[in-house]
Amino acid sequence: MSRNAREAILAAARQMAQAHGYGGLNFRDLASAVGIKAASIYYHFENKADLGAAVAQRYWEDTAAELDELLEQSPDPRAALVRYPWIFRRSLENENRLCLGSFMSAEYDDLPDTVKTQVQAFADVNVAWLGKVLTEAGLGDAASREDRARAIFAAIAGAQLLARSRADIGLFDTLVESYRTTGLLP
Repeated sequence: MSRNAREAILAAARQMAQAHGYGGLNFRDLASAVGIKAASIYYHFENKADLGAAVAQRYWEDTAAELDELLEQSPDPRAALVRYPWIFRRSLENENRLCLGSFMSAEYDDLPDTVKTQVQAFADVNVAWLGKVLTEAGLGDAASREDRARAIFAAIAGAQLLARSRADIGLFDTLVESYRTTGLLP
């Protein structure tokens, strides 16, 4: 089986997990979405935990690359912070899906340890990037930057969750704007 099949499985699993979480991943539906036999998935992934960990790892790796690109393309660090919520908004734009890291975090107690590690990495990547950008923007003192980075991450993820529960992307925008008004986001 080709590398392209593995990539197709990961892409379909990502879409499934963003709509239904880790609990919603199943090999039969995934195989149907990709157009292969369910047994063929085992060629690439030993079990559901292996698949879930691979999907979550790819998700945080893609997010880390996207965040780095966002910073490179922004004229200044504050502009990158202004654009940060868009990464989460994009999931809502995709059939009211949720950020995979957020969805799997909600299922944390039921996740295998290998998946938990990757879900934690997603949060760590976001908080580290936010801390770095806050530093580059000269916002706050060194002691408060990590706390603010965690608060921003939690606020944006929470706004996405609330907007999804209402199927109202405008609510996400309203909440993000309130974070700017109150000074959490520049």
